[in-house]
Amino acid sequence: MLGEITSLWRHPVKGRTPEPLAQAELEAGLCFPNDRRWAVEVGPSGFDPAAPAHISKMRFAVLARFPELARVRTRLDDATQMLHVGDAAGFGVEVSMAGPEGRTALARFLQAFLGQEVEAQLSVLEGPGSYRFMDSKSGFVSAINLASVRDLEQKIGRPVDPLRFRANIYYEGCAPWSEDRLAAGEKIHIGETSLVQLKPIERCIATHVHPDSGERDIDMLGELRTHFNRITLGDYFRVEDGGVIARGDRIA
Repeated sequence: MLGEITSLWRHPVKGRTPEPLAQAELEAGLCFPNDRRWAVEVGPSGFDPAAPAHISKMRFAVLARFPELARVRTRLDDATQMLHVGDAAGFGVEVSMAGPEGRTALARFLQAFLGQEVEAQLSVLEGPGSYRFMDSKSGFVSAINLASVRDLEQKIGRPVDPLRFRANIYYEGCAPWSEDRLAAGEKIHIGETSLVQLKPIERCIATHVHPDSGERDIDMLGELRTHFNRITLGDYFRVEDGGVIARGDRIA
């Protein structure tokens, strides 16, 4: 498997806007930096910060439950921990994610945006320590082969924005679906870093949602089943050796 990183992305708040990065510093055993650090629970989710354990994404305000949330744009300032959040009409606020007051303000904004669509009180959780609100217990770092996305586009006869798949690493230079040849436990190397393949990513109905309009406009699971007899696209990896990765880096 050879390739080149074309883009890096993080999602500071689970289910909200992906943010592009020029580079990222990966640490052994940890998730992609600042990815899914916060999550918005819908009513009591059962998450215990004193004993953090993976729970279903469906207990949170995510695109799989509320597709219209794709229209809410967010942007995190790392230096100040200020999160800008705004809707499609241009209304926006800035909240501090460093303290409870800002996180409460974010929950209020989203509660007002969703209105009657949301059936319970929203609240914002922060992952304690190194815990992150990933979709999978194995979701440390996610990667997508863009050639596979283009093959999917060709089969279904319409454009597919790769950001539907909400990955951290997007790469070029490999044949479509060549990632299937990676066995569990096999390593890839990006500069001084090494990542261990954990498993393919099983897609969910969040991929049905257009990342800008918030409309469910493609039955992605149905298309994957029909044309490829699968519901996976992309892979999860665990960081074994840390280091800085950047756009343009080679994958081997």
